Amino acid sequence: MKYALPLNDGKVSAHFGHCEQFALVEADPASKTILSKEFLTPPPHQPGLLPVWLAEKGANVILAGGMGAHARELFLQNNITVVTGVDGLDPEKAVLDYLADSLELGADSCDHTSGQHTCNH
Repeated sequence: MKYALPLNDGKVSAHFGHCEQFALVEADPASKTILSKEFLTPPPHQPGLLPVWLAEKGANVILAGGMGAHARELFLQNNITVVTGVDGLDPEKAVLDYLADSLELGADSCDHTSGQHTCNH
């Protein structure tokens, strides 16, 4: 499994579409171990681009702070599972906690469905 995590200052970012880089962490769900990790600079932000780009990089799951409903749909259309509410963690810790079913999720920091636009993009 390959996990994509948007990062700012080396920690999971609240806003995946405006991050400095993505960590792509490959992990073995059976042994719950990290196999490899790479850091990639995303292409310039354009609506709909990141789900396709991350799918091309082999991502199966995105762990992010927040995401609007349309972006979720685009990730799901690209066979990428979306997990939101992850914010401020080291990418390896986030993946290992997710694999151990101990990842504590906060509120989706980019909830567009409540009628209030709470993210800054």
